[in-house]
Amino acid sequence: MILAHLPTGYLIGGLLERHLRPATCSSRLWMAVALLGAFAPDLDMLYFHLVDGRQHHHHSYWSHWPVVWFGTLALALTWRQLARRALAPVMLALFTLNGCVHLILDSVVGDIWWLAPWVDQPFALATVTPRYQPWWLNFLLHWSFLLELTLLGAALWLARRRRRNTAAQVAI
Repeated sequence: MILAHLPTGYLIGGLLERHLRPATCSSRLWMAVALLGAFAPDLDMLYFHLVDGRQHHHHSYWSHWPVVWFGTLALALTWRQLARRALAPVMLALFTLNGCVHLILDSVVGDIWWLAPWVDQPFALATVTPRYQPWWLNFLLHWSFLLELTLLGAALWLARRRRRNTAAQVAI
């Protein structure tokens, strides 16, 4: 996925905000954590380019391992049950939920090592065939890009709706 991670993080943050955001957490902080979680697995691109020299697929790093993200989400949800009023477990759950969704989105046309570290085997729903130059044109002309545009459109719709609701509340 090229475009969909941040819009999907916005969608998840926006849809969960009304039901799960603690009163002690601002809407701005809530959304910042959601967006950071949606992007966090790709922070490994710094290591990929600056240290690894692009020798290994960045999805093979531990920061893209589902066991890390889903395991941390399970811990956050358990912590949330034990500390109902604490802000940290809710924020950690939001962050890691968006990291988990990042991996699911990457699995559409990108290899994800779903069984790492036990099995060194990538999985993807579909493959983008390299036909065009530059490389990114292959992704833009692939059917999966419609999914990305749909998620982007849904996030823009939600942002507009939230802005209207905020303006209406201010007017009252």
